[in-house]
Amino acid sequence: MTKAIVQQEKGGTDKLIWQDHTPGSPEQGEVLIRHTAIGVNFIDTYVRSGAYPMMEFPGVIGMEAAGVVEALGDGVTDLNVGQRVAYVMTTPGAYSEKRVVPAERMVPLPDDIDDRTAAALMLKGITAEQLLFSMAPASAGDTVLIHSAAGGVGQLLTTWAKAIGCTVIGTTSTPAKADLIRSLGADHVIVSSKEDVAARVAEITDGKGCASVYDGVGKDTFETSIAAAAKFGRVISFGNASGAVPPINIAVLAPKCLLLARPQMFPYIAERADLLRAADNLFAALRDGKIKADISATYPLAEAARAHDDLEGRKTTGQILLLP
Repeated sequence: MTKAIVQQEKGGTDKLIWQDHTPGSPEQGEVLIRHTAIGVNFIDTYVRSGAYPMMEFPGVIGMEAAGVVEALGDGVTDLNVGQRVAYVMTTPGAYSEKRVVPAERMVPLPDDIDDRTAAALMLKGITAEQLLFSMAPASAGDTVLIHSAAGGVGQLLTTWAKAIGCTVIGTTSTPAKADLIRSLGADHVIVSSKEDVAARVAEITDGKGCASVYDGVGKDTFETSIAAAAKFGRVISFGNASGAVPPINIAVLAPKCLLLARPQMFPYIAERADLLRAADNLFAALRDGKIKADISATYPLAEAARAHDDLEGRKTTGQILLLP
């Protein structure tokens, strides 16, 4: 019998229960995966709490993982037993020792990409890839603002945007994280708990503002993002770490002719070809040293509640993993 973190109802971390769990057998087009590393993301906390109604209860949360193929269902011809793979999916279920998954959502791992790196970066890395190359393409010479630049996606955006040739302004609410953000290549760091972010951006850019603002924080930073954007700039609100952005009158965009987007990664990789293209771009950036996995902490899978407490308490940086 294998085990998993099972939730009977939505709620806090006390609802995450380590218990026996049967993954089942793969059917047509499916494979059985033995997980070796599991990514932890803010979206997991939203699903756990019920803020994102993506799971029926009882259920198993978790959107990304890496592992080894243990069994093939009928019709699966492009994967092999023993092959290393990773995935990010819209269907939760990764907080488990083993899981049956659709073969078409599996990304084969090349020999030079280890399991922990893949598990840490499938969701965050492909999110950063989508934001920088599809949603609001960054170009050399752009000045960009990245909120929560010490966070998992924030670190990747910072280093990748710098590699593209952008001038990067990163924010953090914690002075202790400022040096980390500078070490990632950020040209300027603003400590939002001590400085007026919009005013500092205006000072840094001679009043022009930023071509793109990447905002994964949500409610607490949205107005600042609008204020910090340049004329004809783009505000990309892609996360709710501080809560959902309240309803707004879109007329606030008019004075600067701003573009506002609230993207989600999954539509961009709905087709297998797009998934593999994004993963290939991600793996190439890792090989070239443009980005790296910053795995700041690992937790036993059985201690998923502690991982969530640390994540929501802003005690972590970079990426964190659960290990079965």
